[in-house]
Amino acid sequence: MIQSARVLLAGLLCASAVWAAEPATPRYTDSGPEPLLARLLKLIGENRWEAALSETDALLKAYPNFRLGHLIKGDLLLARIRPLQRFGEGGTHAASAQVADLREEAIARLRAYRDKPADNAVPRYLLQLRPDQKYAVVVDTQKARLYLYQNDASNGGTPRFVADYYISHGKLGAEKLKEGDKKTPVGVYHVTSTIPRQKLTDFYGSGAFPINYPNEWDKKMGKNGHGIWLHGTPPDTFSRPPKASDGCVVLANADLDALAKNLQIGSTPVIISNSVEWLSLDDWQAERKSLLAMIDEWRRDWESLDTDRYGRHYARAFASDGKDRAAWLAQKKRVNAGKQWVKVATRNISMFRNPGKDEYVVVTFEQDYQSSNLSNQMQKRQYWIKEDGRWKIVFEDAV
Repeated sequence: MIQSARVLLAGLLCASAVWAAEPATPRYTDSGPEPLLARLLKLIGENRWEAALSETDALLKAYPNFRLGHLIKGDLLLARIRPLQRFGEGGTHAASAQVADLREEAIARLRAYRDKPADNAVPRYLLQLRPDQKYAVVVDTQKARLYLYQNDASNGGTPRFVADYYISHGKLGAEKLKEGDKKTPVGVYHVTSTIPRQKLTDFYGSGAFPINYPNEWDKKMGKNGHGIWLHGTPPDTFSRPPKASDGCVVLANADLDALAKNLQIGSTPVIISNSVEWLSLDDWQAERKSLLAMIDEWRRDWESLDTDRYGRHYARAFASDGKDRAAWLAQKKRVNAGKQWVKVATRNISMFRNPGKDEYVVVTFEQDYQSSNLSNQMQKRQYWIKEDGRWKIVFEDAV
């Protein structure tokens, strides 16, 4: 029996002892199978076989289609008769590739359950949500985890954790570059529409939510592809291995249904990261304050009618309306010469930092432009990059 326990644990978790870790004060949701799975493996590690079998029954009662639970139960039953030689031996109909997939799922689920972010940590990327953006989604492909945050207006717009869910992503990892590369994109996106179950095959489960890959930055970088969705699983499948999709982010149907209640079409940001970077609330506030100050400085320099001051906010690679930076600024100078005054107001600003290797921030806001001879209002989106130690605009356009 002791040898069987060692085989089962080693097959699942190598030497990481993930099974033994119980979060002291779990802040993150425990709505999935992770708590039961963690307790089950802890019992196996303690050689409490009958208690482990009871825990497995409870796990499968709660999640009847949970294939990992069925595989572990098969091993536990077989271990009553003889020592196990390898993990998954009790799953007589499971191919070795399926066993390996289930092992990877167990590791991903339990490591995420153990290695939870600190209570005072927020994803670096959620610098500011607009007041009407009630929620934000952050995906960590390395941990196979999706985090849902609420825009806490009562606390100055601080992102407040709501829930986290296990996810599957691209078969060949993250950093999508082109059509058909079976990778999940990394970047700043938003939900563009919803596709109900009735318009999909069973493969997509309880529904789908497309996102706007490729975004403006992706196109600028020459990336292509389409059809990146958040979607569910087939009715007979509780979950898929961590790397199992052609690029989409896949959730269990119950998790997708819970998430769907908080998604706003055309508004909810979806930040996909290869590994989430967490900031303390103090550091997050400082970074947000610094960027807001830069945006306000850009606005005031525009009002000054000093094109040189205004132009220092634009990166060398900036281009607009078919003009490079120099030609575009020359046109601005001619326009400004015909104005006596300019007033610019910015409202409902959102700021999301790119989680990938390219350092940029996506800024969206409502712009109210008033001048001595022209007035207009628009929603504008800008991409700010770091250049010469300063944040500068490399792309802007009306949304």
